[in-house]
Amino acid sequence: MTIQVELNPELEARLAAEARAQGMPLERAAARILEEAMASRFMAASGLSVGDLHTMLASMAEGSEHLPNLPTDSFTRESFYEDRG
Repeated sequence: MTIQVELNPELEARLAAEARAQGMPLERAAARILEEAMASRFMAASGLSVGDLHTMLASMAEGSEHLPNLPTDSFTRESFYEDRG
């Protein structure tokens, strides 16, 4: 999707400086900043802080280092439903 946004000169200069600092086109920098802002709004709305998210993900992964490393071809639709012919 393409949208047009009017920026005041100060905000435009800050965005341009951010894009230069990141070595990316202005449009990509604006999209990245918007994505980050939307993600942080979601986190705030859900009541989950970034630290809480990291804690939750770490607890989900706890013990996973002991799981076998299975090849991706083990996870086919047929392998899950092979007894339901």
